[in-house]
Amino acid sequence: MPQAFDDTIPGTDIQRGMNKDDLIVITGAGGFIAGSLTRYFAEQGYTNIRAVDRKPLPDWYLRVPGVESISADLSVEANAIEAVKGAVEVYNLAADMGGMGFIENFRVECLRSILVNTHLTEASYNAGVERYFFSSSACAYNTDLQKNPEVVALKESDAYPAMAERGYGWEKLVSEMFCEEYWAERQLETHIARFHNIYGPNGTWFGGREKAPAAMCRKVLEAQDSGDMRIEIWGDGTQTRSFCYIDDCLHGIDRIMHSPELIATPINLGSSELVSINTLVDIVEDIAGVKLEREYDLDAPKGVAGRNSDNTFILEVLGWEPNKPLRDGMAETYAWISEQFAARKAGKRVVTG
Repeated sequence: MPQAFDDTIPGTDIQRGMNKDDLIVITGAGGFIAGSLTRYFAEQGYTNIRAVDRKPLPDWYLRVPGVESISADLSVEANAIEAVKGAVEVYNLAADMGGMGFIENFRVECLRSILVNTHLTEASYNAGVERYFFSSSACAYNTDLQKNPEVVALKESDAYPAMAERGYGWEKLVSEMFCEEYWAERQLETHIARFHNIYGPNGTWFGGREKAPAAMCRKVLEAQDSGDMRIEIWGDGTQTRSFCYIDDCLHGIDRIMHSPELIATPINLGSSELVSINTLVDIVEDIAGVKLEREYDLDAPKGVAGRNSDNTFILEVLGWEPNKPLRDGMAETYAWISEQFAARKAGKRVVTG
């Protein structure tokens, strides 16, 4: 028998309209954000969660007890069909991605992620899924609007006229179109969030796919460990970004997915706290209690000159926006990476890389 109907979540205005044993499918769950989302819903009391990722199970960032965990490549249509059978909600966070070092050098791999969303939207429609979430990215925005570090915050309409980042950005923009058209033509309820640089504990911090917050934490730790008190920064350090803490991202996904005003409507999910990469390094140095000599690699991948999230729309619709101060989130991130760094140095196996 189904468990008691779960209407309003205590302490919030989120109305999911689900039973605790309704099947939730989360793809990309072997990675940082989707793995954290799996844990989030398990902690909310949902007892029927299917987590899917193409990585072998021992390489998953997070394994949540009691969750059905499946290793499968969802770019294969048959696997996508099998993954969503019986699902009430599907959260598609599966994508080949990483920081700028990965995105700029592996554009084909990034583009091929469109196969995952293509198969999952069709499979979800055929399976009678009630709600489908797609994790898009700020990389979908017109790059012509991001050539100055003192960038004007990007509002949702700034994705058009289209000039997305090559590879990863175009995959996200086209996949958004799939979600919009499946609602318009087939009434599959879809929800779309454009992530702005999600960071926090349990994220990638070494190996080439890490983003700036984790990379800076690792580099500061390496400098202290080696005694070589220098840090390499990609670009000249003036490029600007906003960074969204993982807990804010998870809460935002939940709100966006369950807002009837945001069906098939792309929306920013990011902090509006704009900082330069130099300022990000300042923050990590302050947390670590060190001061390093900075060396700038002007030939390294560095992405657009500036990017920030305009949160006018999310505040208007949800009455909420990501609000974790960067300094606080980085302190928690640094503490976690410090533990991981020490474990790896001691020869222990860590999988977040």
